[in-house]
Amino acid sequence: QVQLVESGGGLVQAGGSLRLSCAASGDIFNIGTMGWYRQAPGKQRELVATITRSRVTNYADSVKGRFTISRDNAKNTVYLQMSSLKPEDTAVYYCNANLLGKVYWGKGTLVTVSS
Repeated sequence: QVQLVESGGGLVQAGGSLRLSCAASGDIFNIGTMGWYRQAPGKQRELVATITRSRVTNYADSVKGRFTISRDNAKNTVYLQMSSLKPEDTAVYYCNANLLGKVYWGKGTLVTVSS
């Protein structure tokens, strides 16, 4: 079992930056790939970025060059540095973690980008 708690969301103006954090607890030693997903109002949840335990990263085309995912295995935390934010980045951002083939989700943190 893994518990994930996101933080760092909030209201920011277009062009601004935010850093999201996701702290993992529980059976952390077997956590593999971690990722960030988002869900905007009326839309399906979509991939933002993922990072493997060896720090290989993958990004959605819509955030490439603006967002950076990283992880600190010692702190059991994954981060999402978001820059040049756009109103269309407004969404609830969810952290997830893969543990031996099972996916766990956090409860999400709201990011609102005003124009």
